[in-house]
Amino acid sequence: MNHVIENENLKVTVADHGAEVRSIIRKSDNAEMMWQADAAYWGRTSPVLFPLVGNYYEKKSVYQGKTYELGQHGFARDMDFELVKEATDELIFVLKDTEETLQKYPFHFELQIRYVLQGTTVQVQWTVKNTNDETMYFSIGAHPAFNCDLDTYQLRFEKNGVPCDSLTASIIANDGNGCLSDEVEELKLQDGLLTMSDELFAKDALIIEMQQADTVSLVNPDGKSVVSVTCPTPLFGIWSPVGKHAPFMCIEPWYGRCDRVGYDQKLEDREYGNVLAPADEFHGGYEMRF
Repeated sequence: MNHVIENENLKVTVADHGAEVRSIIRKSDNAEMMWQADAAYWGRTSPVLFPLVGNYYEKKSVYQGKTYELGQHGFARDMDFELVKEATDELIFVLKDTEETLQKYPFHFELQIRYVLQGTTVQVQWTVKNTNDETMYFSIGAHPAFNCDLDTYQLRFEKNGVPCDSLTASIIANDGNGCLSDEVEELKLQDGLLTMSDELFAKDALIIEMQQADTVSLVNPDGKSVVSVTCPTPLFGIWSPVGKHAPFMCIEPWYGRCDRVGYDQKLEDREYGNVLAPADEFHGGYEMRF
């Protein structure tokens, strides 16, 4: 089932399945801002990544001597959430562990996702609750896809309101496992702007670590920002499917990422992993400004 929040600027549609944003309509010109999940390119719009961002090395993690297998980006995006609050400008969804999730991921949890519409901004707020009597380890992230023409649009990167001169991107290994290599790529920017192309993503997503930027904007041929994504996160990814010349771009704030090639698979020692003590809560999120 889909649910709608709206004001004079935007109409936002979110599904129970995955608590996923399915549509954001800009009312000034009735433009659809979000990619509409055409499976010929990529069959999703804005999945939530939990309890894993990216991939475990060889799709496996080891915790307390037991091996767990979990696919890319975790299971939350493929589960039905419970809607617990619905207002004109706010939606709150909740997901809890099940017997099935415990076979893939060894922790009880409660994940709350809150969408708040204020003016031309959509706030996305995540709360992760540790409902175990032991320490919990997890990652969480976003994967929103925005309609655009790769030939004519650019990405603008800023840090504290100042355009970035360059960025260092970590690169996915070219072995089909979706894990991180030791290779990096220097992205040269002009006034914070990066020209996009299919070739830019020839090695999959580009991962920008160490908080090199905190705002990423999609800029149209007239030099105007179509959407700005705040990334108050340790890292983020940018991605469009390689070789498809897809008409969309993903800007992805992350609290976590894939393992490095050859990682020993210990769940508690993962780079950028989040740690929660029993009964504690994690709070994070991002904003999309249109």
